[in-house]
Amino acid sequence: MEEIKVGDSVYVQSYKHDGKLHRTWSKALVIDVSDDCYVVVTDHSWVVEDDGRKWLTKEPAICFYYTKKWYNVISMVRKTGIYYYCNIASPSIYDGEAIKNIDYDLDVKVFPDNAYMVLDENEFAYHCQKMNYPDDIREICVAAKNELIDMVEDNKYPFDFSYINDYIMKYFRMVFDEKTMDLVDKN
Repeated sequence: MEEIKVGDSVYVQSYKHDGKLHRTWSKALVIDVSDDCYVVVTDHSWVVEDDGRKWLTKEPAICFYYTKKWYNVISMVRKTGIYYYCNIASPSIYDGEAIKNIDYDLDVKVFPDNAYMVLDENEFAYHCQKMNYPDDIREICVAAKNELIDMVEDNKYPFDFSYINDYIMKYFRMVFDEKTMDLVDKN
C-alpha cells in the first residue's frame, strides 16, 4: 500500500457505520504526517454530501485526521478567527486511495473565544438504535467527545492558535513555492 507524504494531494472519504458514504472532499494537501495523525488542508475543495448536495469550501481548513483517536478536528481559518468542527469518528486510515473514517454523528463546535457546543446528540442516539452501534462503540464515542472537550478547555493541541498559525503559514509557503515553480517552468 502507498504511503501518504507531505505534498501529496489526497481525497477524503467519510462513511457511516452501515458502510454508506457520508461525505467526500475532492482534494486535501498533506502538510504533515506522523504515525498518529495526517494533517491536511482543504482550500476551495469540493465537498459532496450523501444526499448529492455539492459545495465548495470558502476558506482554508486545517484538518487533523488521527490514526489512533476516535475523532478528527477541522480548524477553519476565517477573518473572524479560528473555528473548529470536531467529528467523533473512527481512527482514520489512508489506503492509497483516500483518507477514510467512519463518522459517528456526535460533533463538538468550538468558537474563536473557546466556547463550545456539543452537536447532534439526538442523531447519535437515533443512529445507535437504527444502525445498532455496539455498546463498546457507544462508550468510545462518548469518551472521545469528553476527551475533545477537555482538550478545548485546556487549550491543548490542536486547540492552541500557535499550532494553527504554524500550519497555515506552512501551507501558504507550500502553495507559494508550487506556484513559483510553475512560473519558472513556464519560462
